[in-house]
Amino acid sequence: MTIITALLVIAVIILVHELGHFLVAKRVDIEVNEFSLGFGTKLLAFKKGETQYSLRILPLGGYVRMAGMVEEEKPNPRGFAEKTPGQKMAVSFAGPAMNFVLAIIIFIYTFTFVGTPQILNNAVVGDVIEGRPAYEAGIRSGDHITTVNGVEVATWDAFTEQIREVAPGKPMEITLERKGQILELVVIPELDETRGISVIGVTAPVVFEKVGVWEGLKMGFYQTFEITWLIMVGLGQLITGAASTADLAGPVGITKMIGDAAAGGLVYLANFTALLSINLGILNLLPIPALDGSRIIFAGIESLRGRPLEPEKENMIHFLGFIFLMLLIVVVTYNDILKLFRG
Repeated sequence: MTIITALLVIAVIILVHELGHFLVAKRVDIEVNEFSLGFGTKLLAFKKGETQYSLRILPLGGYVRMAGMVEEEKPNPRGFAEKTPGQKMAVSFAGPAMNFVLAIIIFIYTFTFVGTPQILNNAVVGDVIEGRPAYEAGIRSGDHITTVNGVEVATWDAFTEQIREVAPGKPMEITLERKGQILELVVIPELDETRGISVIGVTAPVVFEKVGVWEGLKMGFYQTFEITWLIMVGLGQLITGAASTADLAGPVGITKMIGDAAAGGLVYLANFTALLSINLGILNLLPIPALDGSRIIFAGIESLRGRPLEPEKENMIHFLGFIFLMLLIVVVTYNDILKLFRG
């Protein structure tokens, strides 16, 4: 189920990205030969007008094949190569721009119609993680905790503080109320190695608070801007060496994160989809050959020098960039697999 969810999320993000390129290409009268979601063997295809629309077997990508983008093609007055630098920039920028638009729409929707999660500070159990100490001991969502090892707790903070007082592996007695019944359970906390504290696998209760449409609009734009800025800071840290490439996630890592987000509910999955969409938009704007950012750079150079770069040179640069991206995907996928084996 996780893989299916991940494929659907990735497909939506890529579809929106390629739709941006497609719509602007049509707007400036570029001949579009194919609009494809995925790579490899065709699963479905149909033609409408001059454009073939296809679904291919590998869903991790997509493309809009425009006339005039391949060196071997015959000159075409409606080809990409024949358009002005400004039109080329517009077509190249439209894909990443649509990813930001998608993120904004998702955030506006969640803020306005679903609400933002607000943690309540009462001693009522929110979610219980299966397989963890609390679940194994019989604690369930909605249970009202009254005492821990004989100490009364009235807030979630007091409850978690009492858990941390118990050493990992040592039994603790929890008294709780469930549907009018008083239950006494024994729970054995485990160590959270990341934080170095005792945990039992429960989360605080959460409610979702909605905002008005106008406030949701403002929050949607601000959230997109804030996440974009944080990602840019992270990229800067990668370049300066302050962050490691081991922190990057490839297809395997992204699939796992989508699964984790889906487990938290639709609102978490939607917000994570927005985060991925922003990531894709930023990534494609980087001046790396084979990405949209490099095509924007080449169009800018064409505008300055009054003529485009020789097609064979530009195509070679894009090819080398594609090889670099494939190697990067191999590296981050290898890191993802190592992380899975290490837990």
